[in-house]
Amino acid sequence: MGGRLRQDVMLWVSPRRMEAEGSAPDFRFSLANERTFLAWIRTALALVAGGLAVDQFLTGLAHLPRTVLAVALLAGGALCAVRAIHHWARCERAMRRGEPLPASHFPALLAVSTALASLLVAAALVFGPDR
Repeated sequence: MGGRLRQDVMLWVSPRRMEAEGSAPDFRFSLANERTFLAWIRTALALVAGGLAVDQFLTGLAHLPRTVLAVALLAGGALCAVRAIHHWARCERAMRRGEPLPASHFPALLAVSTALASLLVAAALVFGPDR
């Protein structure tokens, strides 16, 4: 693991390391950062639920496409959860240091991926073998 990534990961699990990253920001900003983290976790859980639903309820779809779509949604949920904690730590560190908040392309990636998965599920429902 790269040095910078290792340092970031250590911030996820070590409150003392986070406290060493400058001074505490206004608690309202930290709580807003935590709410954003929790929103990402809800999104991750929704993707996991979607993956399970595809596997369990799109039974008219051939096994391979159903499994690929389900696994893609489950992997998206896992990625979203990891991204949530990573983004939380980066934002918390930036606030403690008085730096600008880090930019992220992940929301755009998540939106496009979710739209694509939705279209694939809709196509499976409309054009599946049971239709």
